[in-house]
Amino acid sequence: MSQPSATPTVERVDDRHRYEILVDGERAGLTAYRDRGEQRVFYHTEVDDAFAGQGLAAQLVREALTDVRASGKRIVPVCPYVAKYLHKHGEFDDITDPVTPEVLQWLDTELG
Repeated sequence: MSQPSATPTVERVDDRHRYEILVDGERAGLTAYRDRGEQRVFYHTEVDDAFAGQGLAAQLVREALTDVRASGKRIVPVCPYVAKYLHKHGEFDDITDPVTPEVLQWLDTELG
């Protein structure tokens, strides 16, 4: 696939509980969450194979976490990619909560 001609954009899609990254208007990836009080629990991130290797997952997660900070919420990184991103980028440490058995049980119930 050729390089995208437009700058990728990230949008929060509240009714679908996720952030999406768009390239030329096409959804290239997403990171899914559920809100638990003041916590935004991220549980899944994916980028379509056609867009792999362009750094889109990192841009998506960075912008999603920046939005969480702006909204006054806290981050719970159940998603392994989000957890890995946070491990490498300490600027979100002050708003990151640990993944606990209670959070995992709550998420399992939320997702059915």
